Amino acid sequence: MSAIPRTVLALGAVSLCMDLSSELIHSLLPLYLTGVLGAGMVAVGVVEGVAEATASIVKVFSGALSDRFARRKPIVVAGYALAALTKPLFPLAASVPLVLFARFADRIGKGIRGAPRDALIADVTPPEARGAAYGLRQAMDTAGAVLGPLSAAGLMLAFADDIRRVLWVAVLPAAAAVAVLALAVREPARASAPSAPSAPRAARFAGLGELGARTWAVVALGGVLTLARFSEAFLVLRAQDLGVALAAIPLVIVAMNVVYAAVSYPAGLAADRGHRTALLAGGLAALIASDLILGSARSVAALGAGIALWGAHMGLTQGLLSTLVADAAPDRLRGTAFGAFNLVSGVALLAASVLAGWLWSALGPGATFYAGAAICGLALAGLLAASRGARRA
Repeated sequence: MSAIPRTVLALGAVSLCMDLSSELIHSLLPLYLTGVLGAGMVAVGVVEGVAEATASIVKVFSGALSDRFARRKPIVVAGYALAALTKPLFPLAASVPLVLFARFADRIGKGIRGAPRDALIADVTPPEARGAAYGLRQAMDTAGAVLGPLSAAGLMLAFADDIRRVLWVAVLPAAAAVAVLALAVREPARASAPSAPSAPRAARFAGLGELGARTWAVVALGGVLTLARFSEAFLVLRAQDLGVALAAIPLVIVAMNVVYAAVSYPAGLAADRGHRTALLAGGLAALIASDLILGSARSVAALGAGIALWGAHMGLTQGLLSTLVADAAPDRLRGTAFGAFNLVSGVALLAASVLAGWLWSALGPGATFYAGAAICGLALAGLLAASRGARRA
């Protein structure tokens, strides 16, 4: 197997630092919204859904620009820098609209960096090692997502549940992420940007119409899978609903991300060895089981089992989907392909999160998770039917 390029390792370190910062905030944000700012469940769903959808829309443009100008690192740096600048807004917020603005701006930063970063990984990694490269970056990203909530839990104890003081700490690792990116990430030489495209070609922004059926099939698959999985903010609220102590609630995200990180890299290796359909099916089965357990949970032990299965689903599917996009897209439109993939997935996450918030408010937490299981079951049935059809063809 080919060695993982140093640029991938550096991008993994950047992801670790930024995710530590973001998840320190994210693990406490639902409690901050509902407990400190008095928001309702629908507001939580709207904030989370709009934030993620915003990131996904921006990825279309940033990915396309990185293709058009044959440069990725400057766009990635801009995205991480914007996200770092938003971190102080969370502890400063005194109302839900300011939190929404901060999440909006933070996710714009994520959107700016996401598609060019993923395309850069494909640029520097040989095809036979892409599953491992995406799996490793995802594992390092998720390690930061473990350290963030752990830090939040420890700081909540140290600061006597003063959420605002804890949120201020998130500024430091975000700044470190930008420094590592600027100093350690190297962009390979690429073909120069195309010169003076004709008007009809320029009008077809970023070549979306040139991605091809194979790429759009992967984009559609990502959208369906995301529709079955709403925001992880509802995992935090489920823990609160089951009586988990306030300072311990960030450990819910820790547990999920420990499993996520542990599964991501082995899943990437398995993807490189040709087990992609099995990984997708296993990921969907894990999410169905997670939703059913979380919907009926009456104890912390059941909560833990559901959280672990949610993490397994993420580890089995997220790096794999990036690998599928990288393999399907034309080399010169790789950033555009990641942008389109994330746009569709983000719109699906917005719809899923708003629906989850409405169901929670109207029918209770069980309805939210059972609906997720039903949608995921339909996705799994479709995947298995498509797989059988491909084998018969």
